[in-house]
Amino acid sequence: MKDILAQLTDSQKFLIAYSGGLDSHALLHKMSVLKKQNPVIQLRTIHVHHGLHKKADQWAAHCETVCKQLDIPLSIKKINIPDHTGDSIEALAREARYRTIAEHLDEDECVLTAHTMDDQAETLLLQLIRGAGPKGLSAMPMRKPFAHSVLLRPLLKTTRETLEQYAAAQALIWVEDESNQDHQFDRNYLRHRVMPLLKARWPAVLNTLSRSAQHCANTSNLLTEFADQDLMQLQGSAENTLSVSSLMQLSSDRRSSIFRHWLQTFGLNFPSTKQVQQFEKNMLQCDEDATPVMIFDTMQMRRYRDDIYLLPLFEDFDKHTVLSWDLKAPLKLPGNLGELQPAAEYHSFDDAISLRFRQGGEKIKPVGSDYTQSLKKLFQAWGVPPWERDRIPLLYSGDCLIEVIGYCRSF
Repeated sequence: MKDILAQLTDSQKFLIAYSGGLDSHALLHKMSVLKKQNPVIQLRTIHVHHGLHKKADQWAAHCETVCKQLDIPLSIKKINIPDHTGDSIEALAREARYRTIAEHLDEDECVLTAHTMDDQAETLLLQLIRGAGPKGLSAMPMRKPFAHSVLLRPLLKTTRETLEQYAAAQALIWVEDESNQDHQFDRNYLRHRVMPLLKARWPAVLNTLSRSAQHCANTSNLLTEFADQDLMQLQGSAENTLSVSSLMQLSSDRRSSIFRHWLQTFGLNFPSTKQVQQFEKNMLQCDEDATPVMIFDTMQMRRYRDDIYLLPLFEDFDKHTVLSWDLKAPLKLPGNLGELQPAAEYHSFDDAISLRFRQGGEKIKPVGSDYTQSLKKLFQAWGVPPWERDRIPLLYSGDCLIEVIGYCRSF
């Protein structure tokens, strides 16, 4: 354990995700032994109490007893899993568990989880059945970025059988989740019905599947390097945009790889094959004057002219809003658009100052221009995307448009 951790991190602070089951108990015990050998190690545990099982309280009590015996601090965090129709309760619980762990992770502290080589093989097969590509087939890395630190899986090259032998030798007692025997769940079906057959026919199957996952990870990393280089060459005319014309010079497979990677740079989930196809059809092959929209989690993708934008979802507000402004304090804007700071020049106007949004037909004579121009033509000349035009604050003195915030003034 010491050598494995030394290869993964220089940190001596660890937070163990402790469920009370065999794998996490074995990991906890191994780390407690290591701590006795090396007192500089700082070790604590966290147990996330989902409340989804009738024995959840008993499991939490068991974890408390074990940690007290080992003299290792334990934090028990109770959480509620929202009821989302159509979503997997296991997936929701997993997301909530990792979110809770991230919220309680100390500075310079690494998270340790007890995933084994068996878990790796099961994950690889599940991803293969779901039609995943190299990224999905990479399964689980031993080290990955997590919150402001890293998550480590030091047992990923250890089999569950080896942990069972260790637990028996150390007389460890752990909790059993009866749902792990329910074959209606895909992972349990693989674990109890499929894997025994594979092991009987190919005894080294765990090692070979783990090696395959590593090959896929290497391929995925290589594709990421290429995609990083491509993104630097595919920048559109605005920040955080992609150029359609540049993309269309590449092969379809290369465009798909770049698209997937671009979404991930924004922290979005890996897109499905269907979403990749929609991107190709709706964003790249649409008419030049079209303004298509695609939604990805909490973000939206839009196209204007030769640029593809990835933006946060807009917060709706009443575009007929008129805000009076006495210029004594910053003016908070609707629609999560921020706030406007008062400028000394605004006090030179006799009529009341107000803030409005585009209704159509607005005109302004920009400073340095010899004539008044319609806001519509100015937006076109400035290359302002259509979806931004109704969200740009307009400053008025009386009924006279005096400033298009962020673009031009008439004074």
